[in-house]
Amino acid sequence: MAQIIAEVSRTFNEFLLLPNRTRTDTTAATVELRAPLVRHVVGEAPAIELQSPFTSAIMQAVSTPELAIALARSGGLSFLHHNQPVQDQAAAVRQVKNFKAGFVTSDTNVRPDDSLGHLVDVMRGTGHSTAAVTHDGTATGRLLGLVTSRDFHPQRHDLAGPVSGRMTAVADLAHAGPEITLSEANARLWDERLDCLPVLTAEGHLQHLVFRSDYADNKRFPNQLVDAAKRLRVGAGINTHDYQERVPALLEAGADALCFDSSDGYSDWQAQALAWVKKHHPEVPVGGGNVVDGEAFTFLAEAGADFVKVGVGGGSICITRDQKGIGRGQASAVLDVAAARDAFRERTGEYVPICSDGGLVHDYHVALALAMGADFVMMGRYFARFDQAAGAKLPTRDGFVKEYWGEGSNRARNWQRYGQGGQGLLFEEGVDGYVPYAGDLEEGLALTVAKLKTTMVSCGSRTLPEFQSSARLTLVSDQSFQESHANVTLRDTPATVS
Repeated sequence: MAQIIAEVSRTFNEFLLLPNRTRTDTTAATVELRAPLVRHVVGEAPAIELQSPFTSAIMQAVSTPELAIALARSGGLSFLHHNQPVQDQAAAVRQVKNFKAGFVTSDTNVRPDDSLGHLVDVMRGTGHSTAAVTHDGTATGRLLGLVTSRDFHPQRHDLAGPVSGRMTAVADLAHAGPEITLSEANARLWDERLDCLPVLTAEGHLQHLVFRSDYADNKRFPNQLVDAAKRLRVGAGINTHDYQERVPALLEAGADALCFDSSDGYSDWQAQALAWVKKHHPEVPVGGGNVVDGEAFTFLAEAGADFVKVGVGGGSICITRDQKGIGRGQASAVLDVAAARDAFRERTGEYVPICSDGGLVHDYHVALALAMGADFVMMGRYFARFDQAAGAKLPTRDGFVKEYWGEGSNRARNWQRYGQGGQGLLFEEGVDGYVPYAGDLEEGLALTVAKLKTTMVSCGSRTLPEFQSSARLTLVSDQSFQESHANVTLRDTPATVS
């Protein structure tokens, strides 16, 4: 007969945190939100550490390059979706990696005899306004000059004319040799009032560009998630079907981490795919999932997963539980998997982070997920609301909304993810709808982070490991849940303050 799990399947709505003693050195300003992204030996630093414990879902409606840039600037990480041709996903990765850096490898390059019209097309393709003019039009050719969008106007200048007629020649440009450090380059940018400083080899070939805008960006976003070259980090989703083709292309484009995206990760297919990636590309961290219990976590951890996503059927646009009767309340799933992760750590000496994916309806649910043992969270609906997400912004009688659709919906055309046995979805496991528009990601996430930090202060914790080890949780009855909400008639207009 079937095995019955005695524990009730519980959601985040069924729990509250109890306050702990708050000491005078525990304030929102002293709270640290760093979290490990990938597997590491206990006592050693992880290869990648999130500055803020937020990742965006592997979804067409969510993780665009624009959102990946905004989230990395705020300390989190996006996983660009794989429901697109390999070359398109690789191009999206490059767009994020080329957005900023310390020493930039130029991706906007032309020859001196190229037309201004060609230059316009190149700039439009890369999104950058400064182009290097080299003898062969490559990023490492002999530098002849620079041309920016301020040097010509498409309606004023003849677009058939050569780039050489509008560029600033290298003889008139400040430049540096290959021995310069990033600190020295930034100092020259400011001391000499430069926007861009080319770095050349002894033979005059272009090596890198250093931009003043990147320096300003670093100061504006002190907690941004960057690699050793000061480029923003970005992740990419992969599947268990074309990974042998997709993974090399994504790594060549610069992806920092990969994650298998599956509605059910407890499968031999995912274990085999993990083994292949680890054999052929051991340098890249790769996550697995999704799972809802400790047995499945251990299966993926032993298969080589560097982190494991937790959650089946809890997403706001997911109807897997309605359609198939499979899943588990997200709180129960996180608690069970966290216990298995800790047992795996004690047994092997390796820590495999877990990610709570789904079931996060309110900001305080993030705090509950982290308190229950999640190292970081992955959200779809939350990020779909922002300007940087893919959905169209539409006006309604009650305000603006953003389009949001699930990977299990017919709109996504992601039938391979669900393995229903056909060349398409036999039935939907996700819906297509709308979420309230929430403006810019930076501002919205800053508010959520502020709530999380003040919650941790009330719980007497300054770091996420402290929070996990000392948090106290209580179950919530229906009556106490109702008591949690305002019970007055709310104002329709702001009060006048004299």
